[in-house]
Amino acid sequence: MEKYATYFKVFSDPIRLKIIQMLLEGQSCSCTMINQLPISQPTLSYHLKQIANAGLAIAVREGNWIKYHIDKEKIAEMSSFLKFLRDIETEDKTCKL
Repeated sequence: MEKYATYFKVFSDPIRLKIIQMLLEGQSCSCTMINQLPISQPTLSYHLKQIANAGLAIAVREGNWIKYHIDKEKIAEMSSFLKFLRDIETEDKTCKL
């Protein structure tokens, strides 16, 4: 449960959601994203680090640049977990006094 809580915490921020979307669309470093977001470069770096630290993105250093790629397996895990929660059968556990 801890890993899912960490994943969903990343998804709870609208800016991080936009960053994840941009990374999934093929952008890979902050230099290509910064002009499309209403945040500063240090804030973008902070969000990218949060996404990577949660395990949702892989950061690869290429010279002076750090390129990010979303780990689609983690997104698939999240989707499977949500489907599992949706499909849980419940018993009638109403309190009876």
